[in-house]
Amino acid sequence: MKSIPLRTTVIGSYPFPGWLEFAAANLDKFGPDDLAELQEDAVIAALHDQDAAGLDVITDGEQTRLDFNLSFYGYINGIELETAPPRRFGPPAHDQRGKHPIVAELSAPKGLGAVEEFKRLQKLAPKSSATLKASVPGPYTLSGRLLSGAVYADRWAITEALLPLVQRELIALVEAGCTEITVDEPSMSCYAHKEDPERFVEIFNRTVAPIVGKCHLSTHLCFGNYKARAVGPRQYAPMFPAFLGFSADEIHVEMASREFAELEILTQIADAGKIAAVGIIDVKSYYIETPEDIAERVRRCLTFAPAKQLAFAPDCGLSQTARWAAKKKLANMVAGVEIVRNAIR
Repeated sequence: MKSIPLRTTVIGSYPFPGWLEFAAANLDKFGPDDLAELQEDAVIAALHDQDAAGLDVITDGEQTRLDFNLSFYGYINGIELETAPPRRFGPPAHDQRGKHPIVAELSAPKGLGAVEEFKRLQKLAPKSSATLKASVPGPYTLSGRLLSGAVYADRWAITEALLPLVQRELIALVEAGCTEITVDEPSMSCYAHKEDPERFVEIFNRTVAPIVGKCHLSTHLCFGNYKARAVGPRQYAPMFPAFLGFSADEIHVEMASREFAELEILTQIADAGKIAAVGIIDVKSYYIETPEDIAERVRRCLTFAPAKQLAFAPDCGLSQTARWAAKKKLANMVAGVEIVRNAIR
């Protein structure tokens, strides 16, 4: 892919329309054709908002994933999905998400659903110059809500079982014509402070090995965003420079919610020959960044990396942000980047 200086992109997810939230809670009232129509309409809405903002890269907003991991677990044999979360009440946190026992060897004979999502995106995408991107969770992140036990001894063993399933999905996406893929591994950055970062790099590189050089490949490193809550120390120092070894063209880093701490990491990423995709709008905050805010932040980033090796995105997916705010944030992000892009042309 020819690099676009200061290109604007997204991680993957986008807020559901309110009516889709209602429908998801009442699926028994809909027939299969109704559900297919709901899915298409939701993707059209997400595409409209992203295209109207003027993004260089757009996704389907993950509108057909009713839960980031559960939608994938539904394609995988060997998982029991009925476990209740350990805590239902009180302030929102990650322990309000259920964990699921593994009852048999994991397999996905029909794939993980991402190829069907991408084909729908191709069909529905507006006729603009924007690049279409697919986002797939990596095997370590995908293992996070699965319980070890009799079948797999620990999270590492579960990750190894999931790795070929994710790998086959990535290969199938490229074969379907997908030219840009994010392998989403936020769990690696959440646990790098207490696990071996080199081990994470080795797992990631084995996962993506068959598609390296066949698409624009990125990864997303953040600190969690369930109900706008992070998990783990919000520092990149424990994972760099090791994570520069990722076989990825682009590394997304969460910066806006961290007041742009460790911005010098952009230099390391650029010096490694990769694009640094900077989280420049805070998806955890309802302050709407102005175009002028964004332009000032872009200029700061340019002191650490050249324009051809910088991209800009939200800190994380937008699924946990109200749609009215997401629309304004994306539009202002593009407008602010364009101010600087025009000045340096």
